[in-house]
Amino acid sequence: MMQKLWLIIRRIGFELYCFLTAPLVVKNCLGLMGAFAGLFLMTFWWLKCYTNHGESLQVPGYVGMSIQEAARKARQRDFNVVVNDSVYVPGNPPGMVLQQNPAPESRVKEGRTIYFTIAKNNPDIVTLPDLAGSDDYDLYSRKCSRLGLKPRILARVADPAEPNTIIAVLHRGDTITDLIRGGRYKVEMGATIDFVVSEQVTMTVGIPNCICQTYDAAVFLITSSNLNVGTVSTDASVINKETAYVWKQTPDYTINGTMRVGEQIDLYLTQEIPVGCEDH
Repeated sequence: MMQKLWLIIRRIGFELYCFLTAPLVVKNCLGLMGAFAGLFLMTFWWLKCYTNHGESLQVPGYVGMSIQEAARKARQRDFNVVVNDSVYVPGNPPGMVLQQNPAPESRVKEGRTIYFTIAKNNPDIVTLPDLAGSDDYDLYSRKCSRLGLKPRILARVADPAEPNTIIAVLHRGDTITDLIRGGRYKVEMGATIDFVVSEQVTMTVGIPNCICQTYDAAVFLITSSNLNVGTVSTDASVINKETAYVWKQTPDYTINGTMRVGEQIDLYLTQEIPVGCEDH
């Protein structure tokens, strides 16, 4: 019985061997293996092309360019371009790129969209805060600054009111105090708003000499003289305002010059120490 079973198994094995080694079967098996190998290679190639196989591109810096130039250069590198915001910034030409996302020098995939924030042509219109209950200049000027306006003390006058109380508000030479009290006066963002502010007594101090001083030192000289820092203007060389030098001030320093307490000194900064200040 066992011998008969063994013979059957040998016969089945022999027939299976003959089948698998037959030329037609071998040819079909090889063809099928080749087809699977080709399909695998094609799939791998397609995935590599689709994903760039981990390759990335460095995003250039486009800030400061016109949107036309930035878009042209971005598309040359196969980036998509979308302008997602525009804001008004005084002094910047319309259409200039102010911000970009992704940031310069970051690495992204080819075909990534670059989002731009550009300077708009016309400033936004804002309503001046209601003056009622906010007659204190320091408080009201902070509200104006948060709206993108430029508050400025035009004059101080002796008045029985509390010191630093707003007496009058002017815009482009016109008195607008009553309009502000109703909260209905609108101006362009970035506009300068002038104030006449009260003072109980007239006190004067000498004008400090800020020329050749660093910004920090100049601020100390001004504030220690009971004056305020006004407009701070920087030239193109300034990369760190705190360590920049004062090359000009308004009003100018004179030996016998005086100012009222609380008035402002405007500063003009440059990064390198000005000529003639080396031995200062």
